[in-house]
Amino acid sequence: MSKVKYRFDKHSLTFDKVQTTIKKRLLVFLSHFSTALVFAAVILVVVYYFVDSPKEKAQKREIAHLQLQYEILNDQLDNFTTVLKDLQARDDNIYRVIFEAEPIPSSVREAGIGGIDRYERLKGYTNSEIMVETHKKMDKIMGQLYVQSKSLDEVFSMAMNKEKMLASIPAIQPVNNKDLTRIASYYGYRMDPFYKVKKFHEGVDFTAPLGTEVYATGNGVVTRTKRSRGGYGRHIILDHGYGYSTMYAHLSRSLVKRGEKVKRGQLIGYIGSTGKSMAPHLHYEVRKNSRAVNPIYFFYNDITPKQFELMLELSARPSQSMD
Repeated sequence: MSKVKYRFDKHSLTFDKVQTTIKKRLLVFLSHFSTALVFAAVILVVVYYFVDSPKEKAQKREIAHLQLQYEILNDQLDNFTTVLKDLQARDDNIYRVIFEAEPIPSSVREAGIGGIDRYERLKGYTNSEIMVETHKKMDKIMGQLYVQSKSLDEVFSMAMNKEKMLASIPAIQPVNNKDLTRIASYYGYRMDPFYKVKKFHEGVDFTAPLGTEVYATGNGVVTRTKRSRGGYGRHIILDHGYGYSTMYAHLSRSLVKRGEKVKRGQLIGYIGSTGKSMAPHLHYEVRKNSRAVNPIYFFYNDITPKQFELMLELSARPSQSMD
């Protein structure tokens, strides 16, 4: 039961009973209710935006833990990348050099993984950037590891066939030339004996009497034995495998036929002066991947370091080729 309220009348100096209507009571109630509602709304807003619920706190702890794990994973991937680059450098500059293999092009090692929507499923989240970059880094490392794995398989195969490879690569002089006096013209620009102009000489000319023995400089297969009136005259081409081939030109006679297998040191023909030739001599070439290379770098089974230095000195002097 509500209390009865009185009001003091200053004029009559008496207390008069206050009459409260339902309307006034309703207005008072609504006023208090509105105030309480506004106050409650303010509290809810403050709590919603500035105070985390237990569930939100747990989720934030989980997100922070995942971010830390991604950062640790990225550091580990950077370490993997460093180790992988060191392995790639060793592969290109040591392992593949030992076995005379071409280094793997950087375009192959750095090849990316296709698909523009490959990482679409990771986008649209608060931490999408770190997730996408981490997955890109992982995919790149996986691709490079695959290429490196194939390269090491190739190197292993070459190591298993090392004896065969070493026996096949040209490694001796094609004529008996222990004193180095039979080389008349070296690799490089030389004076053409017929046209009297400088032309690039792609081989080495060995002078020797007509009929001097010519030997195969490495194991291989005869891919060509032909005679022509001009050019190289009667000549032989051997395929040694591993990208190497040799040519023996201006022969007077050939002792092998096309498709025949030969061994290093095997007699394959005799020196002559056929084709475009000034005098009896052997024009000898070494090619790697169809490109002529300096033959004197492939005489290492025949000469000493001192003789090699002398040969380099002689090759630098101007001279005239024999063909």
